[in-house]
Order: sequence, then C-alpha cells, then structure tokens
Amino acid sequence: MTDTLIAEFVGNYLEKIFYFCLKKTGSGNEAEDLSQEIALQILTALQTTVPENFSAWVWRIARNCYSLWAEKKHRRTVYLSGSDIGDYEICDENAEILDEMIRREDLALLRRELAFIGSNYRNLIVAYYFENKSVREIAGLLSLREDAVKKRLQRIRTILKEGMYMAREFGKRSYNPENVNFVKNGTDGKFGQPWTIVHHLLYKNIFLQAAENPSTAEELSLELGIALPYMQDELEFLVREELMVQSGDKYETAFPIVSRAEQRVWHDANRAVTPSLTAKLCELVDLYLHEDGAKVNVSYTGCDVAKWSLLLLAFDELMVACENFGNRCGSLPKRPDDGEWTLTGYESIDWKEPEFVGQHGCWWEDTVGVRYPVEFQQYKISLGRHFEKTPVYLNYKEGETLYLAVHGRLDECEQVYVDKLLGYGYLRKTDEGILPNVVVVDRNARSSCNAESAAKLSILAEEIKALMKRAPKIERGYIVEQAIADGWLTFSDDLIPSAGAYIYL
Repeated sequence: MTDTLIAEFVGNYLEKIFYFCLKKTGSGNEAEDLSQEIALQILTALQTTVPENFSAWVWRIARNCYSLWAEKKHRRTVYLSGSDIGDYEICDENAEILDEMIRREDLALLRRELAFIGSNYRNLIVAYYFENKSVREIAGLLSLREDAVKKRLQRIRTILKEGMYMAREFGKRSYNPENVNFVKNGTDGKFGQPWTIVHHLLYKNIFLQAAENPSTAEELSLELGIALPYMQDELEFLVREELMVQSGDKYETAFPIVSRAEQRVWHDANRAVTPSLTAKLCELVDLYLHEDGAKVNVSYTGCDVAKWSLLLLAFDELMVACENFGNRCGSLPKRPDDGEWTLTGYESIDWKEPEFVGQHGCWWEDTVGVRYPVEFQQYKISLGRHFEKTPVYLNYKEGETLYLAVHGRLDECEQVYVDKLLGYGYLRKTDEGILPNVVVVDRNARSSCNAESAAKLSILAEEIKALMKRAPKIERGYIVEQAIADGWLTFSDDLIPSAGAYIYL
C-alpha cells in the first residue's frame, strides 16, 4: 500500500505541489525549496501512515508547510512591513546602499523586480541602487534634467513597492516547457534561417504562447519565467527575423502553429480512412502493372521492390489531383539574408504516428552546363536504417550518370560517378554488365490498356480521390504502414537501398 501511495504521489501530485508553491511564493527558487520540504514530509509520513482520504491528507500537509514558511518569512521581514521603499533610497548621499539592503534581507526581492521592469526604468534602477550613483551623475549619463530623474525615481518607488510584496504568478511554461515541430517550404537564409533559430526551446515556447494570442513582453516574461530585459531582446531579434510580428506593445507568432487537438482530429480521420484507401491504391497499382506495364519498366528491381515507388507515386499524383496538397504555385515570401520560405509549426503530440516518408531527388543548376534534364526521385522511408542507406540527393553529375545508364550509355560516363552510384545501390553489377537498379517510368510510351481496363483504372482513381477528401491531411506514412500490415509490401533490413527510387525518361 505504501509503495502504491508513493507512486501515486510522485506521478500525480509533485507537479501540482510545485505550482501551488510557485503561486504562493512568487519565486522559482523558494518554490523549489518549499515543494521539496512538503514532499519530504509526505514521503516520511507515508512510512508509518496510510491516510483514508489521500488527496485531502496531501493538501493538508502542503498548506501546513506553507503556513509555517510564511510565518517564518514574516518574522524575518516584519520590521519592513510599515516602511516605504523610499527608506532604502538616499538621494545624493554616498551611503553603502547595497550593504544596507543586504542587512535588511531585501536585495533578493529588489533583484526579482528588476526582472519585470521595462528598459525605460531598468537602467536608472541599476545606476541608482546597485552602482550607487547620485541623481546628478545619472542625469548626466542619461542626458536628463535632475528633476526628471527624481520624478522617475519617485515613480520607480511605487512600482517596486507594489511588486516586491506581491506573489508573482508564473505560467506553466516557466517550469514545464513544451515542444513544437516545424515544416518548412523554401530556401534558408545564408545563415541557415529559420532552422538555426526555431529549434531553441525558449523560442519554441515564445511561439507557442504568442500563436494567435497577441501578448506584451511583460506577459511573455511572466508566462515563461524569463527576465524582461532578456525577453525584450529576444522578441526584437525574432521580429527582425520575421518569426514574430509586433503591433504596438503586443507580439504575435508570424506563422501558424497547428494545435495538438487539431492534429488529433486529423490523425483519427486518417486512421479511419487508411485501410480502405490503401486497399484501393494497391488494387490500382496491381491493375496498372498487369494491364499497362508498357509505361513502367520494373525488370531492373523486380515487381515487389517496384511497388514501393509505384504505390507512393499513385498516392502523390491522386492527392494533387484532388487538391489536397493545396496551391504550391507562386513565389515564396522574401526573408532576411536572401531566404525564401514559409513555416508551419505543430505542437508535440502524445500518440504514435506512422514513420515519416520523405522524397529526395537530383539537385542541379543551369550553370553546370546541363545536357540532360534528370528527373530522378526517391521516396525515403524511415523504417529501420533504410533512410540512411542512400544520400539525401544526387548532384547533377551523379544524376546524369544514372540517366545515361538507363539509356544504355554508360561508356560515356566518368568511372568515379559510376562507382558512387554502385555504392549507393542505384546501379548494380550483373553477369550482363552494370545495370540500373531503379524503376524507370516512360511518359511517352503508348498505353497498352484496353478500354475495359482503362475504365477500371479510372473508376478506381475516382474512388481513391473520394476517400482522400475524407482525410485531407493524410500522409504517405499511413499508406506504407497499412500496406506492410496487409502484406502487400514487404519490409526487412535486407530491402535494397534503392527501394522507392524512380527516374523518368
């Protein structure tokens, strides 16, 4: 019973007790100390006690511990209760202000308040209270009249007095930061933006907090438990990088973040439609291979391996046909440092999604003297170590070599690139020589389908598009996972590296 109650306390109460302490004390350090004291008393008591009402018992101990802490705190600072913050300020006198506040055990409170003071007052506070400068010196440093400095000091007294004796209520993200993942479309800036920025945990939580929720720097500072001077600097940086937008004193995330709840709706819709959608796609590929094989050469890889490419090709083309991918046309917005990109965030989730299936191809530029347009692609499957077995992309010379190999012109190729493709698995050595090891799709080949088969393919395509419209956010991974479960695709660590690769003639 004791072990069960200890497990229940650790799993269900520790975080709540810390948040209770944080709200009561307004200090992260004091909340840690107080919550540890409460936890110690509860765990010690559980060695000899089995309470009837566990929850009430836990919170009674927590409240009693807080009461003792508050009484001790009060006794320590009781002689400050009737004083004004002005008692600690000495205008134009060279007193040891820092030592005086340490003696009064109030420096920690003053430092805490500095974390929530805006830049318009912060420099003056530091100069006056911590650097012990006179009003005359501060006026000279800040290019202000002495009476203006005195007025600001008077205003600061009020602000500090209000803040030093209140409990700061920090948001949950201050002690339990959340995560968010990103999908980017376009070209990074020359310093790697936005990827070099968005993966910092602090920035992720700023984005999450300010997504469709315009917030001031002070509000974000409290929510994340970050001192205001640092928060202001970070927000200015994120605005410059076009990841945040500022309107007046409010900041908002400049790109959409899809909530966990919305992703769950998508996931459930995808799971509901995946079995029937996958079955129809597999039926379409089987019929196509049987009836219209003239357009696709699968002899290099064999039919079973070729299915990886053809299933995903069919999925992608029909998704585009029913406009589930949205509008991909038009230029992307210009960004700092020559970037052109859009960004979407996704809150972290607590359920298992299918493995990611990406798509990579051949990279080239007009400046390299291109003779042949190389339309090479590979679906990269995150199963086992398959994703790592081939390069992220082929450069143009490698792509050109594969193009020539498909056309039976390897004698025109440089041996260094032939060797690279053999190493990647896109070419293979046989008794007949070196052959391609990818699916070859010939757009110009005449269809071998008769009218009846063509009608069946057309009907299947329309049925598939109708299913896709029921789950518009479905991704390739759902289809691959289901096809493997159904036995239509076979995956093992021995699957050839070039599975999923194809080239257009």
